[in-house]
Amino acid sequence: MGNRGMEDLIPLVNRLQDAFSTIGQSCNLDLPQIAVVGGQSAGKSSVLENFVGRDFLPRGSGIVTRRPLVLQLISAKYAEFLHCKGKMFSDFQEVRQEIEAETVRLTGTNKGVSPVPINLRVYSPHVLNLTLVDLPGITKVPVGDQPADIEYQVRDMIMQFICKDNCLVLAVTPANMDLANSDALKLAKDCIGSEYKMGQRTIGVITKLDLMDEGTDARHILENRLLPLRRGYIGVVNRSQKDIDGRKDIKAALAAERKFFLSHPAYRHMADSMGTPYLQRVLNQQLTNHIRDCLPVFRSRLQTQLIALDKEAEEYKHYRADDPARKTKALLLLMQQFAADFEKRIEGSGDQVDTIELSGGAKINRIFHERFPFELVKMEFDERELRREISYAIKNIHGIRTGLFTPDQAFEAIVKRQIIKLKGPCIKCVDMVIQELINTVRQCTTKLGSFPRLREETERIVTTNIRDRESRAKDQVLLLIDVQVAYINTNHEDFIGFANPSPDITPDLISPQVIRKGWLTVNNISIIKGGAKEYWFVLTAESLSWFKDDEEKEKKYMLPLDNLKLRDVEKSFLSSKHAYAIFNTEQRNVYKDYRFLELACSSQEELDSWKASLLRAGVYPEKVDGECSGSSDSFSMDPQLERQVETIRNLVDSYMNIVYKAIRDLMPKTIMHLMINNVKLYIGSDLLVQLYSLAEKCVLMDESPEQEQRREEVLRTHSALKEALAIIGDISTSTSSTPLPPPVDSSWLHGAPGTTSKRIAAAPRASPSTRGPAPMAPPVPSRAAPHGPISNHADTTQSPPTGLIRPPPNVPR
Repeated sequence: MGNRGMEDLIPLVNRLQDAFSTIGQSCNLDLPQIAVVGGQSAGKSSVLENFVGRDFLPRGSGIVTRRPLVLQLISAKYAEFLHCKGKMFSDFQEVRQEIEAETVRLTGTNKGVSPVPINLRVYSPHVLNLTLVDLPGITKVPVGDQPADIEYQVRDMIMQFICKDNCLVLAVTPANMDLANSDALKLAKDCIGSEYKMGQRTIGVITKLDLMDEGTDARHILENRLLPLRRGYIGVVNRSQKDIDGRKDIKAALAAERKFFLSHPAYRHMADSMGTPYLQRVLNQQLTNHIRDCLPVFRSRLQTQLIALDKEAEEYKHYRADDPARKTKALLLLMQQFAADFEKRIEGSGDQVDTIELSGGAKINRIFHERFPFELVKMEFDERELRREISYAIKNIHGIRTGLFTPDQAFEAIVKRQIIKLKGPCIKCVDMVIQELINTVRQCTTKLGSFPRLREETERIVTTNIRDRESRAKDQVLLLIDVQVAYINTNHEDFIGFANPSPDITPDLISPQVIRKGWLTVNNISIIKGGAKEYWFVLTAESLSWFKDDEEKEKKYMLPLDNLKLRDVEKSFLSSKHAYAIFNTEQRNVYKDYRFLELACSSQEELDSWKASLLRAGVYPEKVDGECSGSSDSFSMDPQLERQVETIRNLVDSYMNIVYKAIRDLMPKTIMHLMINNVKLYIGSDLLVQLYSLAEKCVLMDESPEQEQRREEVLRTHSALKEALAIIGDISTSTSSTPLPPPVDSSWLHGAPGTTSKRIAAAPRASPSTRGPAPMAPPVPSRAAPHGPISNHADTTQSPPTGLIRPPPNVPR
């Protein structure tokens, strides 16, 4: 130990485990299990009782422990079985009876065995919170209801526990038995494997020292000279059956044990390293070493968690649920935060960027510049129906006369009808923006989740204001359409009927506007070359160009947009990309010898975005009802009327392009002014006033049950973290690790022929009258024990009983 006794360390470690249970999140010391292994009647249960300090295990002749007993020592003044949850046992005679009854329930009364463990929790003030396992004794011959392969069943049962890396093995062997035949050491050797691990995980325990034949002793074993172990052997003296029947107290038994070692001439010189108390100290030191090895990792993890909770816990420490000043301050801060969050989502910001989907201002921008233009193109008039309307308008204007000139009234009538059709897409654009504003408000109110009534009222008030602005915005949008209908400006400079263009404007001086850039896959022109290929495409108002890469240095081709249209292409079964095709309406080749250019995108959303960009550049989708050539034959065969229809048709196209351009420009400005800016202003200035004017404002800042639970959990976890760090510091400064004993001669683990017999011959038993040192074993090598698996080539193998499947255990020669 270090400079602090185990009696002081035990409550510290138990408090640390309690703190870890509060913190959770995989904080666990994972203390080793201690498995007591040995043959029948070797004294395993007595060692366990002496260690715990309670008399509670069943007693009797033959095999008594027929099921593993997993014993958890905890800081509680009672015993509790896992199969009797909620039932507390304060009388340990009742604990013994319950162990016997539970064993009989599963294994019967005729010596049957079962690998199903009995789980018991027992209070012990003398040891750490750890787990002890009392295992059945190794038996050779089946009795009663035991199966023929009882030896192998018990062996497998023991292996399930001692093969775990965090299991410390107490190999119990009676002193009146030849150590070379120890079943416990044999099992430990077979299971643990390497010399290094066996030296770390195995402690020899020698019992029944008081029952040895007169004139013999186990000094050569306890001095670690016969079959030496790195952790050595510890001798203990248990209560006899007469002592147990006479209800001899365990404290008295420990005192008698101490007296035995001090008075025995062969053991008095090592009395301080013998007995149950010394075994407890050795195990506690092993656990102390394990705890100290774990502390640095836990300290770093706990400090990180503590720093993360410091700010939140500091706010909660001064929390008063009924303080009106706190409620007022919290309401003001929350509304300021809500207004700031809403503005960031609309205007955009660098913090809390959503990388999953568009939202807020980004989505509204997409509505303005992609969705709304797409809606305008979608409602593009039917060609055949338009020509029919133009033809009827011309005829009705001429009346009974045959007109020589194209009437202006027919042009105005058709244009006004087409402008009125724009009301639908414009109203739909307003609806989409409103829905996105409402979604943004709901996203911003998620931070108000701790106050359900405040969140509900905030959403209701802001949504009501948005709906109020909706009617005004729609009225203004309809007014824009009515303004366009009120006066048809045929003197517009972009109108093809305008005869006086400004001579100062030279088309060559106007640089084309870049609408979009991005990677696209060209499918059809690369088939001969071995597959589709990606190029960097640049779309302007006049052309579509593609380059080798995004540096735009090596241009592959530039395709003018004149007479181009696009159509959908069915998705290929073998391709995961979405494609569309560009073709020339005059049946000309688009690129070299190709009539169309098939372009592909990785997602449907990207495909729709490219289509919207092409629409802005004037490349429209293919007509469904066929080309316009010859479509007016059903109206009239008059060539003069056909020329007039074609003239008005071109004029309508030209003027509607002007109207589209104006509406696409004015709609975002109108919605921004009448709705978005107004909502931002309302949230920043009027929302708090509206909340204060509510009749039930006193309940707005009532916490939700989840928030109250969160606050209590944060404070509890924060306190547990501080306590755990303080305990870790105390343990680190008040304890010290004890290194493993030096390596010993472990050549007997390799099972070399004759090794065991030579050692036994080299270490004869001493008589009580012998005062001098016992015969020495061969010299211990100074090098460390070799690592690696144990070689069992020298072990002999017995033939299993008839009908058995399991292989027999290895027996040392």
